[in-house]
Amino acid sequence: MEIVDRFLHYVGFDTQSAEDADTTPSTDKQLVFARYLEEELERIGLDDIYLDDNGYLYATLPSNVDKKVPTVGFIAHMDTSPDCSGKDVKPRIVTGYDGNDICLDTKDNIVLSPSVFPELEDYVGQDIIVTDGHTLLGADDKAGIAAIVQAMVWLKEHPEVEHGDIRIAFNPDEEIGLGAHKFDVERFGCEWAYTIDGGAVGELEYECFNAAGAKIAIKGKSVHTGYAKDKMVNAVRIATELQGLMPQTELPETTENYQGFFHLLSMEGNVENASMSYLIRDHDTRRFQERKEFLTKVVDGLNQKYGQGTVLLTINDQYYNMREKIEPVFYVVDIAIKAMENLGISPKVQAIRGGTDGAQLSFKGLPCPNIFAGGINFHGPYEFLPIPSMEKAMKTIVEICRIVAAYND
Repeated sequence: MEIVDRFLHYVGFDTQSAEDADTTPSTDKQLVFARYLEEELERIGLDDIYLDDNGYLYATLPSNVDKKVPTVGFIAHMDTSPDCSGKDVKPRIVTGYDGNDICLDTKDNIVLSPSVFPELEDYVGQDIIVTDGHTLLGADDKAGIAAIVQAMVWLKEHPEVEHGDIRIAFNPDEEIGLGAHKFDVERFGCEWAYTIDGGAVGELEYECFNAAGAKIAIKGKSVHTGYAKDKMVNAVRIATELQGLMPQTELPETTENYQGFFHLLSMEGNVENASMSYLIRDHDTRRFQERKEFLTKVVDGLNQKYGQGTVLLTINDQYYNMREKIEPVFYVVDIAIKAMENLGISPKVQAIRGGTDGAQLSFKGLPCPNIFAGGINFHGPYEFLPIPSMEKAMKTIVEICRIVAAYND
């Protein structure tokens, strides 16, 4: 099975994670995919294959050299985003993309257009995989899984390419910020690793946001509208008031590069009860703390206005900027850069406007930069995957393994 067939088969598994679950994995369907991958790794002939009860899958490609070589790891996540359905994905290959609009669904007039997504222009002449316009594709991160598995197959088929022990792992629940929480770093046994979870060719990231999630519960008081004066407390109106107090220029849709933001993820309610969910993001640690303090002050002010206990706020840190853990071992970034350059790929070192499992893993003692997997426009029906990009991700993995072995010569 080649890499494209592998990927097309993987996206047939619905692996959407669920934010409100209290289990690991958050959805049973991720375990279905994990068990399939376990069987696939057995067929390939990897060693030390282990799938734990939480849906974390580990395996080893043993060293083929008679010398000490650092053990390096490659990681990808199995879940897809809760933002968009991943059920009944219907991928289609557009052969030799001509640069024009791609009609994803004729009946519903769903179009993937370079006028809206100019990044398409970078892939003219290439074969790309698209959706039918009704689900996400799942290249985030099944392209990463396909690249890792295919790299292991390639290395087994080419024993002339020397490498040390290579560890691979596939985990659940990355999209809800929990992918690394139960990752067994000790069992993984690597000196460092790479997540294969980035976008366009050449992307290499060792900086990410500091991240927190905020949950807000608002308790109102329902009174007949004819007698409500000085009695009613409208929870859903307080929710809209709270949102109006937030900085309106510090949103995902108004920021870029190193600019942080508040993101209103959800809001629902009625007169008696309302709930809100925010994402808080900033690359700078001081600004990250200030953002949490700002939201706390907003809530305190509303409680002073409407009565203590009206608005309840819970903030949980999710992950931190991995830069401080990567910089002391920066050679792990240099190796990835050299691997790309050896393949004629121009490295694009940049900060992630988001996070990966590598951020949490770096703070658990496993330095873990992030490398491209090839997909574009994640988390929605306009997601697409240039096939050559996924193939280059696979080759980058192989080249990293070769470089690590050669460094000890």
